[in-house]
Amino acid sequence: MAGLSPNDYIRAAGGRRNSASGTRVAMSPPSGPGVMAWTSYDMDSPVLRDFLREGPESVTGVGVSEKMALRNSTFFRAVNLIAASMGMLPAHLMRRKPDGTIEKAKDRKLYRVLLKRPNSYQTAFEFKSYMQTLALLDGNAYGLILRDPRREVLQIIPLPRKVITPKLSDDWKLTFEYRRPKGGTVTLQQEEVFHFRHPMTRDGLIGVNLVDIALNAIGIASQAERAAGKLLSGGVMAGGALESDETLGEEAIARLKQSMADQNMGVENAGAWLVLEEGLKAKPFIASAKDSQFDELRRRQAEEISRITGVPRPLLMFDETSWGSGIEALGLFFVTYCLMPWFVAWEQAIERSCLTIAEQDADELYVKFNEGALLRGSLKDQAEFFAKALGQAPYRTPNEVRGAFDMNPISGGENLPPSPSAPANAKKEPKDE
Repeated sequence: MAGLSPNDYIRAAGGRRNSASGTRVAMSPPSGPGVMAWTSYDMDSPVLRDFLREGPESVTGVGVSEKMALRNSTFFRAVNLIAASMGMLPAHLMRRKPDGTIEKAKDRKLYRVLLKRPNSYQTAFEFKSYMQTLALLDGNAYGLILRDPRREVLQIIPLPRKVITPKLSDDWKLTFEYRRPKGGTVTLQQEEVFHFRHPMTRDGLIGVNLVDIALNAIGIASQAERAAGKLLSGGVMAGGALESDETLGEEAIARLKQSMADQNMGVENAGAWLVLEEGLKAKPFIASAKDSQFDELRRRQAEEISRITGVPRPLLMFDETSWGSGIEALGLFFVTYCLMPWFVAWEQAIERSCLTIAEQDADELYVKFNEGALLRGSLKDQAEFFAKALGQAPYRTPNEVRGAFDMNPISGGENLPPSPSAPANAKKEPKDE
């Protein structure tokens, strides 16, 4: 199919024979006006209510849509952090050599697709970030795989959202039903579709999406934000009241207002106290238990989103404690308990979709994310690490250390440095008296 556009490729897929079974793949209907099926609902139908609502209903009675979820700052921060982190990490196609050593499989076109150019309009960062975002929001991300006559991968083109349905036949053969935007469906074979999904799934085919899992947390947080908005727009924001046992005249009230405006308003007078007259008593307002519970509710929902996404609290920017020297441990926690499952999901999804069955069985090619880019630490930590790697029992070559800092190799630096000789501790023989 080399030379065909993605749309031509999909159209051609509709009339291709299945080489495994000898049967023809399901044809899409001809272009042009088709027959439309209408379904009627009663006005009180729950199906109609869900259709007209922005999204599924939360416990607050408010529909939660994807747009509402992304407007939640905690949820947006978590999704953006995971997607950007996965997008920035390089993915390499590696090869195990017969002698047990490994190397980058630069002779394969898939190597360039993963590292530099997945398709004609996206960089590797944009492609991985976008597909990761879809896996978080939809639970699944799909891409059309274009191959050359030798079955090597040329491009992976993201397919439109929510138009792909995985189908598992009675004989356990996986296909994908693609609903074209202009009408009709095309059945794509497993080797033609890159399917990346959330590690958690209810049926083994379709991943769960975070908007659905965080439905109630986002709904409650949205209502709390709405209540805060109403308080700021129409609520009374007075800090206290002035009381008096006597009746104040208009002149005294006017003089008091002017005194407050001249001496007690503005940021420069914040926290200043009034000099009262006419028997006035100051009665400051304090936050009520209801206000404290309201603030606690908003914090609780942020913590719920942190649990659902797996992103540590400090990285979501709502922890009040100082990170201090624990920043490296925090990064390790994020990589180990949040990103590591996604590394494995990416690596195995690429191998399953992009490598042929023979290549998978040969166990020669594999995909590896370089998560070490997120764990480099400070220059001081790196210096100590590499000093030990080159020290008493060396396990890194000088060129490997230089490569970690993007420095050119040196002559003779491909060999491990010699171990330092042990200090002489031999005892002298006692002399005969």
